[in-house]
Amino acid sequence: MSEDQLDSVFAALSDATRRAILARLAEGEATVGELAEPFAMSLPAVSKHLKVLERAGLITRSRDAQWRPCRLQPAPLAAATDWLERYRGFWGDRLDRLDEHLHRIQHKELP
Repeated sequence: MSEDQLDSVFAALSDATRRAILARLAEGEATVGELAEPFAMSLPAVSKHLKVLERAGLITRSRDAQWRPCRLQPAPLAAATDWLERYRGFWGDRLDRLDEHLHRIQHKELP
């Protein structure tokens, strides 16, 4: 995945509404109307969120007569997870060292 595509994925994931839409689509395909139900926003506003998700490759929309189901596309999420995984060890090591440091401080303060 290119850096531009990865940027698009993280930009799409930066919004709580779009993350909620992805969570709903993880349960199965849905129409725009179904995706809009839990939100206090217009269908055009939800459609804008869907366009961002579609441009990032996170969802696809197909056409079945007048029904346009949206589906989750997991590959971009896997690429974003792979990118984040590279830093898991870094942060894990840092947190382990912080934990050791706090342990040393606590034991020094005890009489």
